[in-house]
Amino acid sequence: MARMAPEMHNEILAAAARRFAFAGYKGTSLQDIARDVGCSKAAVLYHFPNKEALLFELMAPALTVIRALEGGIAATADPASAQRVAMEGFVDLAVRFRREMALLRGEFRELLESPEFAHLERFADRLVDAIAGHPERRAARIAARVMLAGIAETSGDFDDVPDDELRETLLALLSGALETAD
Repeated sequence: MARMAPEMHNEILAAAARRFAFAGYKGTSLQDIARDVGCSKAAVLYHFPNKEALLFELMAPALTVIRALEGGIAATADPASAQRVAMEGFVDLAVRFRREMALLRGEFRELLESPEFAHLERFADRLVDAIAGHPERRAARIAARVMLAGIAETSGDFDDVPDDELRETLLALLSGALETAD
C-alpha cells in the first residue's frame, strides 16, 4: 500500500534528522535518506527540492524561537534586563531544541553561508553583546561567546537530564563564567 504524501513527508524528515545526527549534514546524502525511508531519491526530491530544504524544515521551529528571542532582546531597555532575557532565552532555546542543535554539531559555520541561516551570525553577535552587558567588556564577551558555543555544541548530549535541571545548570554555568570574567 502506498504511503500518503504527509506520512511520507514526515518519514523523510525523521530519517533526515537521524542521518544528520549520526553522519552530519555534509556526511548525509539524499540517497541515504531515501534508503532509510524505503523510497527513491526522486520521492525525496518530490517532497523537498534539496537537502538544505530538509534541514531548514527541521530547524524552522527553532528559528522561529530565535527570531522571538531577538525581538525580546531588542525590546529590552536596560543592559541588565537584556542580559537576563538573552541568557534565559538562549538556555531555554538550547534545552528545548537540544536535538536540533545536535544536528548542526561541527557544521554550524558552513551552514551560515546558506541564505536561510545567514541571519544567525548577526543574531549570535547581538546575543553575545547582550549577555556580556556591554560591548567594551572584552573578558565578558569572550566568556559569553565560549559559553554559548559550548552550550550549543553539547546540549544534545544530555537527553537523560530533565529539562528543568539542565536549564538550571546551564544558567548557573553561564552566570558563573560571566562573574569570573569581571
